[in-house]
Amino acid sequence: MAGLTAVVMAALAGCGAQAAAGPEGAAPVAPARTAAPSAVPANEAVRLPSAELQGRWWTWAASEPDETNPVADTDGSACGRNQPHDVWFLAGTFGGQAERTCEVPSGRPIAAPVVNTFGDPENCEAFMGSAQGTVLLDGKVVEPETHKADLIMVQGAEGNPLTGEEGRFTATGCGLWVQLPPLASGTHSLKIRGRSGDFSTGVDYALTVAASSV
Repeated sequence: MAGLTAVVMAALAGCGAQAAAGPEGAAPVAPARTAAPSAVPANEAVRLPSAELQGRWWTWAASEPDETNPVADTDGSACGRNQPHDVWFLAGTFGGQAERTCEVPSGRPIAAPVVNTFGDPENCEAFMGSAQGTVLLDGKVVEPETHKADLIMVQGAEGNPLTGEEGRFTATGCGLWVQLPPLASGTHSLKIRGRSGDFSTGVDYALTVAASSV
């Protein structure tokens, strides 16, 4: 899949051939915990297992062609496309910065890459060797989780810019990620910055969470 060259999150939000690596986005590293009083506490109850998180996110990100793809999105207009019912995914960029406005349903946990990739184990080892990132939620630090060398299943839609073609395949996924518990209703600022090697990505999200109907 020669179309996949650089993706995060991003994750973010930060992100060849079918198994060739492309950033979105070492020895095993346990998920980082918040280390400062100002940090946002983790909520283990809403966290997806690493392989499920990465496989589902890549499938979501590869579910749209370029013109409506959430990774290529310049303003947040593609934020709500093909969202699953149990988590709200946010995307990084194909490199560089973006500012997006996004409405998030009440009670929905949020997951986003800081910087991420998929390929083979060697790709991930090299990628994670220099992966780094920062996340701020309403001005408070959120420590990214480190995920590496997970076997994932990815389903791509025709014409998508991440995998380059339609079809399902397995690969090794890795990256830095954040998983947030459901946010309180109202407006929130989420700033994601990620880097690996000479690839960098960043997104400033203005999130509006709907008021609960209960």
